[in-house]
Amino acid sequence: MSESKGRIPLLDVLRGFAIMGTLGTNIWMFAHLGNVDYLFTYAHNEWWASIDVLIRYIVLFFVNGKLLGLLTILFGAGLALQYDKALRTNKRWPWPYLVTAGFLMLEGFLNYTLVMEYDILMSYALTAVLVAWIVKGGERAVKVGMWFAGSIHLMLIALLFLYSLGLYVNGGSLASDGAQMTEVIYRSGTWLEQLEFRLQYFAFFRTEAILVLPLNTFLFLVGFRLMRAGAFHPDERGRLIRRRMLRIGLGLGIPLNLLLFVPGGLFDFPLRYLFAPILSIGYIAVLARLSERFDRLAIWPMLGRVGKMALSCYVLQNLLASVVFYGWGLGLGGTTGSAGTVAAWLLICAMLVIFAKLWLGVFKLGPMEAVRKSVVGLIDREKKKQDPNSLST
Repeated sequence: MSESKGRIPLLDVLRGFAIMGTLGTNIWMFAHLGNVDYLFTYAHNEWWASIDVLIRYIVLFFVNGKLLGLLTILFGAGLALQYDKALRTNKRWPWPYLVTAGFLMLEGFLNYTLVMEYDILMSYALTAVLVAWIVKGGERAVKVGMWFAGSIHLMLIALLFLYSLGLYVNGGSLASDGAQMTEVIYRSGTWLEQLEFRLQYFAFFRTEAILVLPLNTFLFLVGFRLMRAGAFHPDERGRLIRRRMLRIGLGLGIPLNLLLFVPGGLFDFPLRYLFAPILSIGYIAVLARLSERFDRLAIWPMLGRVGKMALSCYVLQNLLASVVFYGWGLGLGGTTGSAGTVAAWLLICAMLVIFAKLWLGVFKLGPMEAVRKSVVGLIDREKKKQDPNSLST
């Protein structure tokens, strides 16, 4: 892969991989009609209970939290690119990025309302605003912000772990009957009823999006620093950084994430919110090495096209999963088993690859990316028209 038109091909490949990988996590919630318990191991049998359960455990080992962590790091890398562009063009930071973050918030709200309740874009928008101001303070502010956010997140996960440990020792479980509510609405409710349901329980379903803000902030800043250090570039400096990332990401990440197979779901919270992002670092290094060594494989341009229109593909994959599993669509929720769920995930991924190829064969940007660019550009022009000096340093 070679760089062209200022783009870094590895970033597009990683985005495409991360987008389809996040569906590998979300697909279990779609398939089980909003039951988030299937993302964890504290309920629904141990891994040796059956082949069906083992398949779910294996998939979760590779995707749960890892691809979301990767996507979060990539958002931070994208922020670094926009920050450096603002410096080059003498634009006052963080104004250009705040406009983008505001539009991302709107996109996330629409995705939450119209498609799925566990949208991550709104949380990313809030994080983007916070991190944009942090990086304005310079390298010292970035380091302080990174470690402060990391410490807050570490304390939060420690408390959740101690809580789950207490339940574990006393024979309790984190599983609840709350999922019955979502199962009913997604099995038999109309699309409008589901929309009303998500709005009615907005605060409840946005709890995780708020709780992960410290983690998102930390990973945004990790991505920011990796980009500015050259970790994503196809040169020797980038390869050196990625070799270190490989040793840390796989050497530490794999053993820690194998704790998934400890009975009782004792490590569920640390696995998703602490250990998974470590393996995300390893994924970056592995994909970079594979794409360099086997650069002629067709999979790289496939992933790259999905990555170029990542936002459009993210929304589309959630919409397609809704059609497959919810009652107003094909109504397969609760009927597919683990093998069928994985098959649906791979089928939707194939559809994304085809869609991206066809669309980018005609247009330069994905549909949502084009709308965002137009709106942000319009706001930017109006701002400059009202005050020609407002964007200059």
